[in-house]
Amino acid sequence: MTDTTQKNLAEWIEADGLGGFASGTACGQRTRRYHALLLVALNPPTHRVVLVNGFDAWVESPAGTFPISTQFYRNDVESPSGHNFLQSFSIEPWPTWRFQLTDDLQVIQEIFVPKGMQGTAVQWKLEGNPTDVTLHVRPFLSGRDFHGMHHENDDINQTTTATETGVYWQTYGDLPKIFVETNAQVEAKPDWYYSFLYQYEQARGLDDMEDLLSPAELTFAFGENKTTGCMLLGAGKPLSEQAELESTDPLSSAQQLASHEHFRRAKIGQENHMLDSYLVNRGEGKTVIAGYPWFGDWGRDTFIALRGLCLALPDRLHIARSILVSWASTVSEGMLPNRFPDRGDTPEYNSVDASLWYIVAVADYLAAINEAPNLDVSQGELATLHTAVESILDGFTAGTRYGIRVDDDGLVAAGEPGVQLTWMDAKVGDWVVTPRIGKPVEIQCLWLNAVHYASSFSDRWKPSFEQGMASFRERFWNQEAGCLYDVVDADHESGKLDDAFRPNQVFAVGGLPMQLLHDEQAWSIVNQAEEKLLTPLGLRSLAPGHPDYKPHYGGGVLERDGAYHQGTVWPWLIGSFVEAWVRVRGSSQEAKDEAASRFLEPLETHMHQAGLGHISEICDAEPPFTPRGCPFQAWSLAEYLRIKYRVLGRTSAPEEALS
Repeated sequence: MTDTTQKNLAEWIEADGLGGFASGTACGQRTRRYHALLLVALNPPTHRVVLVNGFDAWVESPAGTFPISTQFYRNDVESPSGHNFLQSFSIEPWPTWRFQLTDDLQVIQEIFVPKGMQGTAVQWKLEGNPTDVTLHVRPFLSGRDFHGMHHENDDINQTTTATETGVYWQTYGDLPKIFVETNAQVEAKPDWYYSFLYQYEQARGLDDMEDLLSPAELTFAFGENKTTGCMLLGAGKPLSEQAELESTDPLSSAQQLASHEHFRRAKIGQENHMLDSYLVNRGEGKTVIAGYPWFGDWGRDTFIALRGLCLALPDRLHIARSILVSWASTVSEGMLPNRFPDRGDTPEYNSVDASLWYIVAVADYLAAINEAPNLDVSQGELATLHTAVESILDGFTAGTRYGIRVDDDGLVAAGEPGVQLTWMDAKVGDWVVTPRIGKPVEIQCLWLNAVHYASSFSDRWKPSFEQGMASFRERFWNQEAGCLYDVVDADHESGKLDDAFRPNQVFAVGGLPMQLLHDEQAWSIVNQAEEKLLTPLGLRSLAPGHPDYKPHYGGGVLERDGAYHQGTVWPWLIGSFVEAWVRVRGSSQEAKDEAASRFLEPLETHMHQAGLGHISEICDAEPPFTPRGCPFQAWSLAEYLRIKYRVLGRTSAPEEALS
C-alpha cells in the first residue's frame, strides 16, 4: 500500500433508508468486502446482497490516458492508481472526487444514493478542455450475500441486454436485475477480474480475496457540447422508474435525481442526513441499523441510539413513536429481541438489557412529547407503550429466559454458562469472554430507572423501586475502592464480588434519566472513571492494570473478541460519562462549556478521520487510539448528539422534519 493511499482510506457511506447502502474510501480503493456501489436489502432491512461492487474508470485524451479509479490485488499489486490524480474529496452534499488530469482538464466524479430507492447514481463532469476526450467505465458485478465473497464460476449470467435507456444485467436468477440508465455507448465485453485484495479483511484474519465479473464497457465521448456522463444503477427497476420520473433521457433523469436529493439534504442539514443513515424501514414501521457496514437492527443498540437519533434533535418524535410502537408487539416473556438475523425473520431473545433500554427510551420519548409545543400522544399509543413496559417488568419479576429474574433483594440476577446477556457480549465458540453472570451493575441501574418510571403511572411498582434502591446502595458500594462493584453475587454465588473497574458503574450517575448516587460517592466514581478510563474518543471497557486488560484490538477473531470489552475504547460510553461529569458539577453553564471543549471536540475531529461524518464503534485503548470495528456506529453518533443538544444545550440543528 502506498503512503498516498494510506492517507485516503477514510470511508464514506450513502445509505438508502431500506438497509442497503453504497460505500467506499476517499481514494476509491475497496478495502472491505462490504465496499460496494449497489448493495441492497431484498427484505428490508435484511437479506442484503452485493450486486455491483465497483468499477474501473479511465480517461483518454490527446495528452494521454489517465486512470481515475484505484484497485488493489493480491501480492500488494495496485493497478490502476487513480488516486495519484486525486486533487480533492468531499462528502458534502455527497461523495465527490475532483481529479486533476492535466493543467486544463479536470474530472469531477459524484456518487449518491437517493433516499428510499434501491439504486445508485454516478455522474462524471469534465471541466477545462474536454475536446476529443473519452471516459471508459467497466462495472464489476457479483451477486452475493454482503458478508460473503465471490469467485469465478460457470453459473453466472454474463449477458448484457439492451433497454430503451441503457442495459440490464442479472448475474443470478434469484437476484434482481441490475438496470443501467446511461448516456454512454455500451459494448458487451464480458471478462473476469481476479483476486481483488481487501486489506481490512486481511487484517481481521478473514477471507480477503474475490473475483468479479465485468460484463461490459461504457464509453462516454465528450466534447464542447457534451461534458457530463451518467450511470444510474437500479435494483429490480430502473432508478428513474423508482423515482417516478417521466423523462426517458438518462442525463435528464440523473440531473432531476441530483436536484431533488440536493434539496432534501440542504433542507434537513448535513447532521440530520448523517443520522438518517441509521433510520430504516422495517415493515410498516422504522428501526435502527446498529452500524455499517455489517450490523443489522439490534434491540439494545436501537433503544440506546434512539435517544440521540430521534429525541436530541427537533421534529423527530414521530420516528421515535414509530420505532417504539412497532417494537412493543415483540415483547416475549419480558424480553425484546436483541437481534433480527440478516436472513429470515426469527428474532433472537438473548439480552438482559434490551427491554430495559426500551423502557428508558419510552420514558424519554414521553418526556420529550410533554416538552414539545402542540404535540401529544394518543391514549391508544400511551396504552400500547405502557402495556409493553409492564409486560417487561412482569416478565423480569416472574423470571424469564437465561436465569433472568428479580431476586429476593429486589435486584435483577441474570445469566447461565455459555451465554452472554449484557452489552459486553463477545463470544468465540464456547468461550464467553465477559460472562458477568450474577447481578451486573448497569442492569440494576436500568432496572431501577425502569421501575421508577413505571411507578409514575402504576403504584404497584413503588415497592419494587424502594426495595431495589436500598439493596443497590447497600450491596454495590465498594467502600475500600470508593466505587461500585461491577457484579455482585457473581456466578450466582451469594456475596461473591467482581471488583473489576469498568465503565458500567458510571450509569449510576449519568446516562440515564434518574441519578442513583450523589455527593461524595458520585464524585468518586466520576473522578476515577476520568483517571482510569477516559480517552479522547470514549471510555475504556476495563481499567489498565487489570490482568485481563488488552491495550490494542486486532488480529484474528479470537484475538479481537478477546479484547473487545477488555480495555477497548467505546465512544458511545462518552454519553454517560459526560452527563455524569456535568451532574456532579451542578449542571452549571461553566461545566457544560468546559465539557463541550474537553470531551466533544476530540470526537468532532475524529469525524474527519475514519467513517467520514460519523463516529467509530471502537478504538484501541492506548495512543494513538486507532479507530477499529465499524466506522459508522449508530449509538456512538447518537450519544454524541444526545450530549451535545440535550445535556450541554449546544446550538440546535435545522428544525426541518425528515421526509
